Amino acid sequence: MPADSPRHLNLWKQQLGHTPESVWQQTSLESLVLADNQLTEISESIGEMKQLRMLDLGHNQLISLPEAVGKLEALSDFLYLHDNRLTTLPESVEKLKKLRYLNISNNQFTVLPESVCKLDSLVELRVSGNQLTAVPDCIGNLKHLRELHLRNNKLPTLPPSTGESRELRQIDLRGNPIESLPEVLAALPKLEKIDLRWVATFARPAELPAWLSGLEDRGCLIYR
Repeated sequence: MPADSPRHLNLWKQQLGHTPESVWQQTSLESLVLADNQLTEISESIGEMKQLRMLDLGHNQLISLPEAVGKLEALSDFLYLHDNRLTTLPESVEKLKKLRYLNISNNQFTVLPESVCKLDSLVELRVSGNQLTAVPDCIGNLKHLRELHLRNNKLPTLPPSTGESRELRQIDLRGNPIESLPEVLAALPKLEKIDLRWVATFARPAELPAWLSGLEDRGCLIYR
C-alpha cells in the first residue's frame, strides 16, 4: 500500500476487491481515497471515521451505501460517488450539512434523492450520466449552489424552483431532451453559463427564447 500521512490515506487503484478492516480503524483520517478498487460494498464501520473531510469512492461497483455514511458529519470538502451502480442514497446523507461538493455522476439514478436537497452547504452538484427524467422542486433549497451539472440525462425541463438557487453560476444541460426552460432562470443574478449543446430544441439561434437572448446580452454564455 502507498505511504501516506497519518491523516490522509490514498488507496487509489490498488485492486482491493474489498476494504481491509484496518482502514476503518484509522478513525483520525481526514481524507480517504478508495477509488477504482472493484468495491461492491462499504462497511458500516465507516461511520466511526468522524474526522473525514474528503471521501472518494468513485469508479467502483457499489450498488448501495450504508446508513452509517450519515455519521460523517465532518465531511465538508468532497464526496465522490461517481461511476458506480447506485440507484439511491441512504436517507442519512441529509445529515452531511457541511458538504460542499457532491459527485454522483455515471450511476443509475432515475430520481434525484431528496436527501441531496437537504445538503445546505452544497456549492457544486454533479449528477451527469444518469437516467433522471425530472429534477425535484426541492432543488431550490440549495441556496449556496453555484454549479449544477446534469449532462446526459433524460430531462425535458427544469423546475421553476431552480430560480430560488440565487448563487447559481453554471448550469450544464448538455445531451438532454430539453423542450423548454423556466423563464425564472433569467432572474438569477450571478448566472455565467448555461450549456445547451446537443439539445435539439435550442440548436438554432431563431429558436432561442427572448429571455435567454437577454441573458447573453448581459454577458451570460449560452453554449448551444
